[in-house]
Amino acid sequence: MFWFWLLVGPALVLALLSLRGERKRAAYVAERLAAPAPARLPPASVIVPVKGMDEGLRENLQSLAELDYPDYELIVVARTAFDIPPDVLPAPIKVVLAHGDNSDAGEKVQNLMAAVRAARRTSAILAFADSDGRVEKNWLQALAAPLEEEGVGASTGYRWYTPEPPDFWSLMRSVWNAPIGGTLGPGDCPFAWGGAVAIRREVFDRVRVAEHWKTAISDDYALSAAVHSAGLRIVFAPGAMVASGDHITARTFFSWARRQMIITRVCHPRLWWPALAAHVVYCAGMAAAVVASARGYRGAEWVLIAQLSPGLLKGTNRATLAKAELPAYKTWFDRYGWVHTWWVPLATWVWLMVLICSAGSNVIEWRGNRYRLR
Repeated sequence: MFWFWLLVGPALVLALLSLRGERKRAAYVAERLAAPAPARLPPASVIVPVKGMDEGLRENLQSLAELDYPDYELIVVARTAFDIPPDVLPAPIKVVLAHGDNSDAGEKVQNLMAAVRAARRTSAILAFADSDGRVEKNWLQALAAPLEEEGVGASTGYRWYTPEPPDFWSLMRSVWNAPIGGTLGPGDCPFAWGGAVAIRREVFDRVRVAEHWKTAISDDYALSAAVHSAGLRIVFAPGAMVASGDHITARTFFSWARRQMIITRVCHPRLWWPALAAHVVYCAGMAAAVVASARGYRGAEWVLIAQLSPGLLKGTNRATLAKAELPAYKTWFDRYGWVHTWWVPLATWVWLMVLICSAGSNVIEWRGNRYRLR
């Protein structure tokens, strides 16, 4: 059956190749998590933009106010005071209202620029967080540590969705989102995630992040481009992982996922195109194996198992590493970590659907605003 192996062969090869680097990534995460706290922790400013009520917003901001870090200020920034819900701000805190009117930049980017300008001059490190994530006490330490290394421009963590109690689409988002974090590991990372990123103020100015932000909708891709264009590396900090416990419906999930992929396609096509090609190959191989099995082709079931097994192993490894990175959520991983193994085949088809749906538009809606990406 020529057509069968024509579809299944490339899928098998890709599946096996996808396991490359998993041991190195596990060793890297273990090494970083076991490293002692830096002897020198420069003063820092932690900036978190707020736009309305997020699930668990009060607790998320409180976690940022209770970091184990000797000298830092926490800045909450919003476009107007009406964007900050009542009774959510911890103390002490600095509030900055941007009142931005730059039509070429996204509202979040304008808010971040205003907060950077308002940050105290003694802060040597600028760190950025998102309002829908909850951090561990050593979050800022983990982000600050790699900035001491030669050739490092920025450090980044990533998010892991931990809905409690769970529902199908909230868990699906967790499984769907996890492979993105799986691209972060040893060496230079392809991007810095805006919900957990730190950069030295001197580097921020030298690589001209503010210039990159002037016409940006995506803060993290623009910052990543500024760092990489200066020949500097982005380092993954496993101790800076963020837990997001909010819930989502099917409609909101597909809208959210499509927006993420539109931003990626426009801002970082070198990530989007390989992802699309890989998922076309994976899903074509899966479909061919299922059809061949239904038609009585001997061995098709074993070929399907061989194709799916690497993905199941990768899903298990991702959840295992995330459990180590987020020790406060051990109970969650003990109860629901299995979905990151057994839901991977289904999530692969969801990935294909989202990637295809993100191919035909440059328009996104984000926090009540509509943007056309350039």
